[in-house]
Amino acid sequence: MIESLHISNYALIDKIDIDFHVGLNIITGETGAGKSIILGALSLILGERADTKVVRDNQKKSVIEAIFSARGYKSLEQYCSENEIDWDNEQCILRREITPNGRSRAFVNDTPVSLTQLQFIAQQLVDIHSQHQNQLLSSADYQLNVIDNLAKNENLLKEYSSRYSAFRNTVRKLKTTRNLIEQNNSEEEFMRFQLQHLERMNLVAGEQSELEKERDMLANMTDIKMRLESALAALTHDNINALSLIKEASDSCSHLSSILPNIEELTSRLEASRIEIQDITETLSEYDNNLNANPNDLDAIEQRLSEIYSLQHRHNVNSVEELISIREEIKEKLNAIENSEDVLKQLEVEAKQAQRYALEIAKEISSARKKEAEIFAKMLTERALPLGMKNLQCKVDVTNTTSLQPNGIDNIEFLFAFNKNQQLMPIGGKASGGEISRLMLSIKSIIADKMQLPSIIFDEVDTGVSGDVASRMGEMMHNISKNIQVIAITHLPQVAAKGDWQYKVYKEDDDTTTQTQIKQLTIDERINEIAIMLSGSTIEDTAIANARSLLNLDK
Repeated sequence: MIESLHISNYALIDKIDIDFHVGLNIITGETGAGKSIILGALSLILGERADTKVVRDNQKKSVIEAIFSARGYKSLEQYCSENEIDWDNEQCILRREITPNGRSRAFVNDTPVSLTQLQFIAQQLVDIHSQHQNQLLSSADYQLNVIDNLAKNENLLKEYSSRYSAFRNTVRKLKTTRNLIEQNNSEEEFMRFQLQHLERMNLVAGEQSELEKERDMLANMTDIKMRLESALAALTHDNINALSLIKEASDSCSHLSSILPNIEELTSRLEASRIEIQDITETLSEYDNNLNANPNDLDAIEQRLSEIYSLQHRHNVNSVEELISIREEIKEKLNAIENSEDVLKQLEVEAKQAQRYALEIAKEISSARKKEAEIFAKMLTERALPLGMKNLQCKVDVTNTTSLQPNGIDNIEFLFAFNKNQQLMPIGGKASGGEISRLMLSIKSIIADKMQLPSIIFDEVDTGVSGDVASRMGEMMHNISKNIQVIAITHLPQVAAKGDWQYKVYKEDDDTTTQTQIKQLTIDERINEIAIMLSGSTIEDTAIANARSLLNLDK
């Protein structure tokens, strides 16, 4: 329940603080006094978009803060824990701030939150029912939601949603695979042509770089041979060469061994150098002997590389490895084509199994809906009867769809007849505003009896009614308030008198501004306020007496 509401610097409100109570809280006031302003401020707590025009003083921010009793809201506690939002088991504080420059911030228990998070939490705590929401009665989604809530289908719907999602995934996979197979079938001949060319090439990973190296060597054979011969000549072929010179140096050092100390080491090093150069010479000679500038070899390599380059250009790749990958991919596609019937049959089996699995739960939900629909139609007729709808007939039509839908296999439609011998028809366009208001109040009453609802705010839900019907609507709101907190904004004295608590919204002028104020009325103030609602600005003794009678003060 809402324990208190604080509004500051908002529209005509400088600052107000309201404490609400258990039971039926009535808010009254003249037209234009600011009741809608208070409701508009409260709607910001529910995540509505903010308008900078509501900031009263552009030198400071607007603040709307509501304190709710948080006892028993285990699901909200879990949600806050999962989203790292502070939680208190006694109170939940929702706050919205709007700065003059249009920036809006939201808080839950002083933790900054997104508007989506604020909206989710607030909707678990309070429900604002305005005349605009009366239009929901003609909405198929709203009607279905009412029946599901009363039938307590929440867990079944969660299970169905999971199974329906699995079914849709299998259908999507089947469709995608079928389209892919059809596409591959249309390209089968071309793919086989591509594969034939790729397989004929017998491509080997790494061969392109090896062929390019060999081609470069053969193309430069003359220069290579010339440089090899030059190196061999310097080492051994010419009359004066490296080997002969080192041999001569080694011999000379050898003759000095008896004269110079440690000369043997130098002689050994020269001999080692001679052996190393001899080995290099033999290797170079082997290269020289093995290198033959055969034009046929070069032509063969050029031809092979040309075919590789052509394939790469055709497939828009740059390496043999990518061509090999394409070759294997084409093989897999062709293999899939050959086995496509088996693949499709398996996917069809999976889709049908998933469909049956979802249909099992859908039928269970449908059965619960049909059972609850009969009960609800009867209860709605009974609840609306005291509200001046003695000829009301109601039927909830539950028909099966031809296929699985996100919410099951049912279409639900509320059908009404308001007069004798009138055919049952959908609500849209067939009922007056007063009739729709009474139906919605009756529905809320039924839901309140069977479910744990958050606090509910009725914004002039009694519009279009008067007299005894208004009194009975007030009584119905009072009965609802035995289960949940109800706050009702009304212009009707018959409804106001049913409240456990009453608040008056009024305007107050000072030298420069007009401000909206609200106060909780004492019993004497309630008598006067209801008397004014009955007779106008002049309070007559008869109005006072009527007010006391409405408030049951003379018993």
